Amino acid sequence: MSGSVRARRQPSPPGKLSQSGPRFPHPRHDHLDADERREAASKGLRPGRKAHAIGGLNLAPAEWKLLVVVLLIACGVRLFRISQPNSVVFDEVHFGKFASRYIKSSYFVDVHPPLAKLLITLAGWLSGYDGNFDFKDIAKVYENVPYVAMRMVPALMGIATIPLAYLTLRALDCRVTTALLASLFITFENGLITQSRHILLDSPLIFFTALTTFAWTAFCNEDHYEPFTESWWIWLSMTGLSLGAVVSCKWVGLFTIATVGLGTLKQLWTLLGDLRVSARLWIKHFIARAICLILIPLIFYMAMFGIHFLILSNSGEGDGFMSSEFQHTLRGRGMADTFADVAVGSEITIRHVNTQGGYLHSHPHSYPGGSKQQQVTLYPHRDSNNDWRIVNATAPGDPYTVWMDEDISYITHGTRVKIRHIQTDKSLHSHDIRPPVSDVDFQNEVSGYGIPGYAGDANDDWIVEIYKGDKRDKESSKRLRTLRTQFRLKHPMTGCYLFSHKVKLPDWAYEQQEVTCNKQAVLANSLWYIETSNHPKFPPDAPKVNYKLPGFLAKFWELQRVMWTTNAGLTDRHTYDSRPEAWPRLRRGINFWVKDHRQIYLLGNPIVWWLSTAAVCMYAAVRGFLVLRAKRGYRDFDNTKVVKYDTLCGFLFVGWALHYLPFYLMGRQLFLHHYLPALYFAILLACSVFDLVTSTLRPRVRLQIAAVLLVIAVWNYSYFSPIAYGLPWTKAKCQKARWLKTWDFSW
Repeated sequence: MSGSVRARRQPSPPGKLSQSGPRFPHPRHDHLDADERREAASKGLRPGRKAHAIGGLNLAPAEWKLLVVVLLIACGVRLFRISQPNSVVFDEVHFGKFASRYIKSSYFVDVHPPLAKLLITLAGWLSGYDGNFDFKDIAKVYENVPYVAMRMVPALMGIATIPLAYLTLRALDCRVTTALLASLFITFENGLITQSRHILLDSPLIFFTALTTFAWTAFCNEDHYEPFTESWWIWLSMTGLSLGAVVSCKWVGLFTIATVGLGTLKQLWTLLGDLRVSARLWIKHFIARAICLILIPLIFYMAMFGIHFLILSNSGEGDGFMSSEFQHTLRGRGMADTFADVAVGSEITIRHVNTQGGYLHSHPHSYPGGSKQQQVTLYPHRDSNNDWRIVNATAPGDPYTVWMDEDISYITHGTRVKIRHIQTDKSLHSHDIRPPVSDVDFQNEVSGYGIPGYAGDANDDWIVEIYKGDKRDKESSKRLRTLRTQFRLKHPMTGCYLFSHKVKLPDWAYEQQEVTCNKQAVLANSLWYIETSNHPKFPPDAPKVNYKLPGFLAKFWELQRVMWTTNAGLTDRHTYDSRPEAWPRLRRGINFWVKDHRQIYLLGNPIVWWLSTAAVCMYAAVRGFLVLRAKRGYRDFDNTKVVKYDTLCGFLFVGWALHYLPFYLMGRQLFLHHYLPALYFAILLACSVFDLVTSTLRPRVRLQIAAVLLVIAVWNYSYFSPIAYGLPWTKAKCQKARWLKTWDFSW
């Protein structure tokens, strides 16, 4: 590849995916003449051959037979003992439970989009699953659960990924031996095997990543040959649908979108610099890609959430994550119209504006320490223990009874009030005692204090400070109005504000949310509003209000925000978590399941893993070296062979980098399985490097080298198969298999 080598034909432009052919091509006799070239350029076409295989897939009939054999092998590897273990494995705890929620139509919140979960649920529903199993603990034995059918969804998608790898490399103009090697590497990759045999989301994610990569490669071939043909539109639309599917499984699919997006920008930039392409034609290219690669994925993604909302129509465990307006779209959470005004003596429920809007709550249980008075908490569900009565603290006599003999008076800004818990006759109270969990000087305990008939003391008093009202209701900024006014409650004796945050109390408070009085309260966490108001003196025709129910778009955007916030909040350490720098070296796996001297431990095939990492490093080093040579005047990039493999390997390298490097920016819990989409690109890159390195060898020698690599990979697969399938393993074999000290197997 020296600079003195003369190119035999024009270098392939970016995005060109050449057809495979013999090592020394025959002379071409199908060049267009000058007039034909000008006419083709005016249509946005590029000079080339008149014969063209759809999608650039010029496969011999024998290759399809070869693919059938590979698929049969893959079925044997992926489906072997898929019914074992017959108990819950790792994150089946979560995704099996979500399938139960779908079948029960019970609302839940997960950090992942719904497509993969819906597919698993569909398999369970078609197999007669009733949704009654709780998936509560790892190793809990399945009862009346068609878990094999549910596991078959990721398993079949794992199998389907294998021919996609083969077809992708063939479309990228790699040799049959190379494509076969890649498909078998993926077949015998232990990590992919383990991940695809259980009710998990990564196998569908990788399948749609592979499908997107294949469809995009085929589109690039069509685009190079002739744009705007029927097959050109088909491949472009398939790419868009695949992008929608991959991001609908996990947000990691955004990295796949970025990969295709960069390729699209490169294509448009190249067309922009081609003076033969008119501005009108360039706009046509742009609009076609915008429709198929932006609009179609967006519609697909939103449609998955439309199905999600349609199924989850009942109130469930996820209600507390959503706004009050959202919650009231669920069956069982609807609320009758309530009085718009809040007056002295009104029976009210008070909700927190932030932290998913829990109710101010109390119950007849005392704090075990501190004042040992009655607990006051934030509770996410409706309950009679959420009911309070608000009265005027400055009224003469007993403020809890005198209001009955007075005219209606409203609660305005600055009103000094007392708030009594109706079920227990305890007043909302604070004092200079530290809270049970947030034991800091600027936080005070909030409790329920008093006895029936006792008017209370000054520590029961609170001052209402109206923060803002609703623009549609002018009165809501002047006095308390149900659902419309946001306000703070200031404790006049200590200067602190009624406050709550995402801190859970221990078991003695049923893990409800802590409520304190905070002298340094963050505004968002010290805002409250009245959800319901009732007063015996209000006439039946007094103004009433209710929640304005959100439409689909409002619900969609709210759920996206909740998913993002919840995902970012997963920062607690896990016994088997790991950081991105450890993944390419396969430094640590994940313990999925252990029982009776058997274990399922997610660990990759070492030879496949390390070869792919070596290929990534090799490409980066060689590419950097060629750039340096170009700076010194060498013309390596005039060589068509260099251009071909640089384009091919560069695309796969970018795919690997975009699916791997962003994890360095994340502070949340991360695991080895987050590397699997990047591993797919790395395996394809490793085989592409193999194609380059063996390009000057005779086919038989190339096949022999591939066979040696495959034998080593299969041996590695067999050696570590007990921890992929949960087979019996002795302690001695387990210890012998720990090639790295960081592989923390159990025995």
